[in-house]
Amino acid sequence: MTANDVPPLLIVEDDLALQKQIKWSLDRFESVTAADRESALVQLRRHQPSVVTMDLGLPPDPDSVSEGFKLLGQMLDADPNLKVIVLTGQNDQANALRAVASGAYDFLAKPFDPDVLGLTIDRAYRLAELQGELRRMQALQSSDALAGLLTRDPEMLRLCRLVERVAPSGASVLLLGESGTGKEVLAQALHQASKRSGRFVAINCAAIPEPLLESELFGYEKGAFTGAAKTTPGKIESSHGGTLMLDEIGDLPLALQAKLLRFLQERTIERLGGRQEIPVDVRVVGATHQDLRALMQAGRFREDLYYRLAEIVVTIPPLRERQGDSVLLAHAFLRRFALEQRRPSLTLTDDAIAAIEAHAWPGNVRELLNVIKRAAIMADGVRVSAADLGLPAPETAQGEPAATSDIDLRKVREDAERQAVITALARASGSVLRAAEMLGVSRPTLYDLMRRLAIK
Repeated sequence: MTANDVPPLLIVEDDLALQKQIKWSLDRFESVTAADRESALVQLRRHQPSVVTMDLGLPPDPDSVSEGFKLLGQMLDADPNLKVIVLTGQNDQANALRAVASGAYDFLAKPFDPDVLGLTIDRAYRLAELQGELRRMQALQSSDALAGLLTRDPEMLRLCRLVERVAPSGASVLLLGESGTGKEVLAQALHQASKRSGRFVAINCAAIPEPLLESELFGYEKGAFTGAAKTTPGKIESSHGGTLMLDEIGDLPLALQAKLLRFLQERTIERLGGRQEIPVDVRVVGATHQDLRALMQAGRFREDLYYRLAEIVVTIPPLRERQGDSVLLAHAFLRRFALEQRRPSLTLTDDAIAAIEAHAWPGNVRELLNVIKRAAIMADGVRVSAADLGLPAPETAQGEPAATSDIDLRKVREDAERQAVITALARASGSVLRAAEMLGVSRPTLYDLMRRLAIK
């Protein structure tokens, strides 16, 4: 690491002799110094460092930690992503732990080991780089129709490309997958990529009582039934020019299935109590976690409606089958909820990452999101552990024997490389530099691997 690679290091120390010693021992970094709170804030604004080392005992009362904690709070208010390493007295662990709980990145006791301090600073810079890269990725994706889909799994990436190809057409789409896999996110992405001028409207067919569902879908005229005080358009009519998502369509009553089929054939509707046919231009996206073919065999779902809806069928894999996505999403969710809770320094521990990888996630992405949100609220410190997530810390994994039916060495090696690269990128939260270090290769080598294995 050279001075040109990273922002300067800020050293806050009121003992000038010790200040020089710290700067000398860290001569590979470009350093700026400050001896009190005011000058530290000036240097922070002027040089915008990403890492700070600081003593808690600062003038005008070096024997107290009040000035140091005041500075720590002001620096993190100015830059929540700042990595602050606190240098404390040998017997001052309580204040060191309090500093970490207040948002400091780490602490070391004086007299410090220069090598250990240098290693701690290196890690702080790497984390700052990782978080900065993640923010840049999020900014680049913010205008993308598929920005809500964060994935590196090959199958999910294939589905994203399928959505992009289908979006400009008017074809009906059927989304299949377990609850919590992201069917509505994919439907919204399909709508945004279609550039249709109308709204995205979603209705859950299982959440509305059958007597009310018809009026919700097709609307009603004034006086059509008791309580119909005014003419009210339904969800289908409200989505004119846009996209209508029928979630849990497997629960749609048979009588309404017939009426929906007629709409899909004629592209016109009649409100309850009305006689006028109203043309509606809308793309219909059906979604369900049920096996529609089994429902057809049982006589609970119309075969002709299925084939009208299933012009394009997209089967979304569960989270447990998406390579590296559980950890990748966990990093992203923790970042989001940490900012909401004003705890931007929250990070996942190694045992938390291992527990996330080992968990089967029967509730899929929705379960993962809820687990991370709870941890962001309830975690005591800035390091979120497996216990904070409510997950068991996994034991040493017992490897499954490799399949012997396929002995193509090149394919086996390529699959192993792809899995290793995807896992490393997920654990590093997208930082190519950190992933390369995990894999023991250079960054150019990893880029070459990603191009060869078609990993984006």
